[in-house]
Amino acid sequence: MEESSAEVPDSSTQDDVPPLAVKDVNVLLERERSEGISSPSRDDDSTLLNPGTHSSILEDNTKSESGLPEGRSKSCGLCFSDGKCRIDYILVYRKSSSQSEKREIFERNIRAEGLQMEKEASVTNSDVIFLKLHAPWDVLCRYAELMNIRMPFRRKIFYMHRRHKFMSRMEKRINKFRGWLPRKPMKFDNDTLPDLEENESFTAPFSRSRIHHFIIHNKDTFFNNATRSRIVHHILQRVKYEEGKNKMGLNRLLSNNSYEAAFPLHEGRYHSKNSIRTHGAENHRHLLYECWAWWGVWYKYQPLDLIRRYFGEKIGLYFAWLGWYTGMLFPAALVGLFVFLYGLFTLEHCQVSKEICQATDIIMCPICDQYCPYLRLSDSCIYAKVTHLFDNGATVFFAVFMAVWATVFLEFWKRRRAVLAYDWDLIDWEEEEEEIRPQFEAKYSKKERMNPISGKPEPYQAFTDKYSRLVVSTSGIFFMILVVIAAVFGIVIYRVITVSTFAAFGWALIRNNSQVATTGTAVCINFCVIMLLNVLYEKVALLLTNLEQPRTESEWENSFTLKMFLFQFVNLNSSTFYIAFFLGRFTGRPGAYLRLINRWKLEECHPSGCLIDLCMQMGIIMVLKQTWNNFMELGYPLIQNWWTRRRLRREHGQKAKAGFPQWERDYNLQPMNAYGLFDEYLEMILQFGFTTIFVAAFPLAPLLALLNNIIEIRLDAYKFVTQWRRPLPSQAKDIGIWYGILEGIGILSVITNAFVIAVTSDFIPRLVYAYKYGPCAGQGRAGEGCMMGYVNASLSVFQVNDFEKRSQPRTTGSELIGEAVKYCRYRDYREPPDSAEPYSYTLQFWHVLAARLAFIIVFEHMVFAIKTLIAYLIPDLPKDLRDRMRREKYLIQEMMYEAELERLQKERNEKKKKKDRAHHKEWP
Repeated sequence: MEESSAEVPDSSTQDDVPPLAVKDVNVLLERERSEGISSPSRDDDSTLLNPGTHSSILEDNTKSESGLPEGRSKSCGLCFSDGKCRIDYILVYRKSSSQSEKREIFERNIRAEGLQMEKEASVTNSDVIFLKLHAPWDVLCRYAELMNIRMPFRRKIFYMHRRHKFMSRMEKRINKFRGWLPRKPMKFDNDTLPDLEENESFTAPFSRSRIHHFIIHNKDTFFNNATRSRIVHHILQRVKYEEGKNKMGLNRLLSNNSYEAAFPLHEGRYHSKNSIRTHGAENHRHLLYECWAWWGVWYKYQPLDLIRRYFGEKIGLYFAWLGWYTGMLFPAALVGLFVFLYGLFTLEHCQVSKEICQATDIIMCPICDQYCPYLRLSDSCIYAKVTHLFDNGATVFFAVFMAVWATVFLEFWKRRRAVLAYDWDLIDWEEEEEEIRPQFEAKYSKKERMNPISGKPEPYQAFTDKYSRLVVSTSGIFFMILVVIAAVFGIVIYRVITVSTFAAFGWALIRNNSQVATTGTAVCINFCVIMLLNVLYEKVALLLTNLEQPRTESEWENSFTLKMFLFQFVNLNSSTFYIAFFLGRFTGRPGAYLRLINRWKLEECHPSGCLIDLCMQMGIIMVLKQTWNNFMELGYPLIQNWWTRRRLRREHGQKAKAGFPQWERDYNLQPMNAYGLFDEYLEMILQFGFTTIFVAAFPLAPLLALLNNIIEIRLDAYKFVTQWRRPLPSQAKDIGIWYGILEGIGILSVITNAFVIAVTSDFIPRLVYAYKYGPCAGQGRAGEGCMMGYVNASLSVFQVNDFEKRSQPRTTGSELIGEAVKYCRYRDYREPPDSAEPYSYTLQFWHVLAARLAFIIVFEHMVFAIKTLIAYLIPDLPKDLRDRMRREKYLIQEMMYEAELERLQKERNEKKKKKDRAHHKEWP
């Protein structure tokens, strides 16, 4: 076993402090009086450290545990006033607050747990008090053992596999060739990032009785800052502030304004006058800014190990997933761009768009009642060409590719997550460290049952109570989804009414493009409605989640996440589903239109098809949504922090902020979102939905997502490092429920893209015409030459005299052809008015319908089969990782065996010494 280089006392011999969460307040107060612990009131100014003084309210003068030089004392803002004790956590409150009694009891109980405290008034506002907390070595050891925190106990030994001589020679030649090539620009230099020792060591749950087995070079740095903050937060969450079952925890004190803020400190400033290449990084925050958050390194890989060390595993996994998703978007963006360019280069050879542009003699029926005029089919020439850019021969291939891409992305992310979980010691974390929420513990503490895993009693929620709450919550979810559908219904009514209004508009540009103007304004209004409803959804989801009383924090997060995703997904995509699958499908025909509430004629598609409306919907929503999210994520904190700095400069001078301690500077930053990483994940998951669900209608969606994500990574990094207070480091094994949501979106995307190709686009009608009705019918081939006459075959004839009275156009169409229009055309497959069954469906309609249904079935089964095969062929764990895990398990068993032998040998030697000593005493 590798021994510690420093002499570490065996803290297992010390007296343990009683459990903290279940103590009675009166017992604590009595214990403090008996031990002589002073409990100064929070309003007593004599207990405060005023700026410039060095008085302290510490009960003990301990040795330095900060790991910082002696010269960097209070001025650095990372230690107590003595310059020795590291600040592990900051609590902020106002002296004018009315919750002094609760706060006083809470602070006494904190001292009873062994934490050291120091108060100091704010430099800028004497009413604001900072309570600095420090966890001594014995407290850290005690709670590290209680929380099963894994710590390093032996460095890893890596073994190279034996290779064939031929392979070794080939590797040498390849490495020699690589030496001639330029260095990889996306990787950092090895000397830039620090050596993170814990990633190269075997770890085990910390134990005070086996403390000599752990690698403790310096007890001041054995527990890093993130671990120290997590331990202190664990204590604060279970300290009582008032007598009663549910009167405990820091979160409740924050909610009732006893404390204004609570946060761990950043490790100093994030910028320096000196270059990091010549003088090195001043701290990990500075290093993160230079290597990650600075916009100049946007093309570099992310330093995930450093992110994990500073922010914790949960935030590290988010940025690992975001980087993986962004990297996987590169092939999708390239293929989508290829599909778009293919449509662009084949535009001049497209027979359908040629016929539409040359159809000056084909008069189309009005698209709305009375005010809409007759139109030439050639007027929609531009829209036909734009439609070909997205709806061409490569669209089907791209839809299949994106379905396979989504599966490959998820399967390879599982492998990447497994590697990270192994490197970060998260393989067995969930079973060991999952904790009960204090709110659940307080609510159901009267009923207990034995935990089948730990064998300890824990609070129990009855079956009837649990499922009655779930029924109420589910009813609330369905009600909110109905609210979304009602909002979409309102947008549909707006589109129906506005198209007639724009058709009678005085401005010719609007009047001639009434349908495009209607779609554009409806999308913008829909976006505003989406953003307004999101505010309501957040409050409802929070209320329903708290009503359910989830048992653990992960269960609470999963429940809240699922509700918010359902609300926002339906809210964001409901209008898109309407345009893709309902717009123009149930309008009827001229002379027999279907009407909404027997009044408004339902909206029709553009003469060039409905796909252009879907493209506009997706493009506008995607761009506006991402722009708004980026502004709210970075622009809002920047404005808030700028205003705070401006106020401080005005009140205290230009250089006042430079002399502020670290806790003062961090307090002036913006707090992290109350729901943690929820907003970041939700934004990306909704973007993933846009990128996959309707990608057949908008092949440029992956490219827009890629460009946004390249900015998003650095934007989030800059926000975390410079604009936000340091979030509490927390652990996580994976991305949680988001992975299941991604799989659900992948399945839904196959179905929606099959329907978009079969129903929304003209791919199937063109295919049926080419093989059955066109010039090449019966020849078994389909090219552009086989599409001659398609436009005329896809339009039906309507006699103007058959119009309903309320649909009769106000114009006769004489301005188009010099005389009144007698017949007009519309998109459908119906018999002409002079046939035996006028306006009935033709045989071609039924052929197209059958082909559409057959395509949906074949496409879905084929793509699902490919997805299943790929998921089966790609293992969840890489082979080398599986071998490393087996090797580590074997080595740990060997080490445990050696440690047991060492213990037995030690006991045998002690018994022998005692026997010799007893024999020596018996000698006369």
